[in-house]
Amino acid sequence: MQWLTWAFLVAVAAETLTRLWLGSRQIAAVQAHRNEVPDAFRGQVALADQQKAADYTAARVRMGRWATLVEALVKIGLTLGGGLAAVDAAWSHTSLAEPWHGAAIVASLLLLLQLVGLPFALWRTFGVEARFGFNRISPRLYALDFAKQLLLAALLGGPLLLASLSLMERAGPWWWMWVWLIWLVWTLSLTWAFPQYIAPFFNRFSPLADEALKTRVEALLQRCGFTARGGVFVMDGSLRSAHGNAYFTGIGRNKRIVFFDTLLSRIEAPEIEAVLAHELGHFRLHHVRQRLVASVLVTFCGLGLLAWLARQPEFYSALGVPVPSAAMALLLFLLTVPVLTFFTTPVMSWWSRRHEKQADDFAAQYADAGHLAAALVKLFRDNASTLTPDRIHSKFFDSHPPALERIGRLRAMVGRASEEEVAAGG
Repeated sequence: MQWLTWAFLVAVAAETLTRLWLGSRQIAAVQAHRNEVPDAFRGQVALADQQKAADYTAARVRMGRWATLVEALVKIGLTLGGGLAAVDAAWSHTSLAEPWHGAAIVASLLLLLQLVGLPFALWRTFGVEARFGFNRISPRLYALDFAKQLLLAALLGGPLLLASLSLMERAGPWWWMWVWLIWLVWTLSLTWAFPQYIAPFFNRFSPLADEALKTRVEALLQRCGFTARGGVFVMDGSLRSAHGNAYFTGIGRNKRIVFFDTLLSRIEAPEIEAVLAHELGHFRLHHVRQRLVASVLVTFCGLGLLAWLARQPEFYSALGVPVPSAAMALLLFLLTVPVLTFFTTPVMSWWSRRHEKQADDFAAQYADAGHLAAALVKLFRDNASTLTPDRIHSKFFDSHPPALERIGRLRAMVGRASEEEVAAGG
C-alpha cells in the first residue's frame, strides 16, 4: 500500500473523529445550560426558548454525526473500495467519445452523491425541522425544488464540465489556466444573473410594499453611499421555512436587497434598519470582494495542484483507480482534497467572524447598535439558535461570533455612546 493511501485513510479518520468529538462537545455544552437562560438574555429569552434551542441544536448535531459517518464510508468506498473504478468500467461499454464519456462518469458520481445525501436532507427537513416547528415545505414542493436543482446543475454546470474535460485532454500541460479563466467568467456571470434569472426559479420576489419602511431603507442606503438599482424585495421564505433572514445578492449594477417575509413579521422597523446596516457593512468594507478574490485564488491554486496530480500515476493507483483519465483525476480531486484541507476550517471561520465584527461596527455608525442587538436577540430566539455553544466547536465551525460575545459587544457600544453624549452635554 502506497504512502498516499495511508495518508488518505489517516486524513479521513482524523476528519471523522474530529467532527464526532466536536459534535459531542457541542451537545454536552448546550445540554449543560439547557435549564438556565444566560444573565445577558434574561427577560428577553424565555426558559422554554432556551430549552428548545438546546434540544434543536442537539438534534441537528446528532443527525450530523450520522451523516459524517456515512460520508466517510462513501469516500473510502468510492476510492479504495473501487466505486469509481466500477462506474468507469460500466461507462466503458458505451460508445461515447470524450469528453462526453468523462462527463457521463462525473455526472453519474455527482448524482450518486446527491442521492446518498438525500435521506439526511429529508431527515433534516421533515424530521428535525418539522419537529421543532420550522418546516413549512410540502413533499411535493420539496420534490419540485430537487428536480429544479438537478435541471439547473445540468444546464449551467454541464457546459463547464464538458469544456473542462475537453481542455484537460487536449490543451497540453497548461490546460488548467484556460479552465480557470472559463470558471472565472462562469462564476461572475452566474453571480450577476442569480437575482433576476435564477432565484425567481425557486421563490417569488415582490417589491417592498411598506412605504414607511421603504423610506427608512432608502435613507439608510443614501447615508451609507450604497446604490442598489435592482431594488428592495421581499421573498416568500415562509413557503418553505419559518426561519427568518435577509441578504444581498448580485454584483455591479445588478445588486438586490432581499428580506425574508418571516423576518419582516418579527422585528420592528428600526431593528430592520440596523440589520440592513450590518449587511451593507459587508459591501462597504469590501468583504464580498475579498471573499471573491480569495475564492479565485484558491481555485487557481487548486487547479494547478490538480494539473500536477493528474500527471502522477500513483495518484490513481493509490486511491483505487486502475485506469487514469481526466474524469477520474477530477473526481479523485473532489473527493480527497476537501479531506486533506479540513483542518483549515478554523482559519476560514476566524476570518468570517472578523468580518462580522467589522460589519457590526459599521452598523453602529449608521444605525443604532442597541437596535441591532435587539434584532439579533429576537433572531436567536425565533430561530432556536443556541446561546451557549461549545467554545472549541464555535471557534472551529462558526462563521459568526457566539451570541453572548456579540450581544455583549453591541451593548458595550451603546454604553460608550451614552457616556459620550453625557460628556458632550456636560
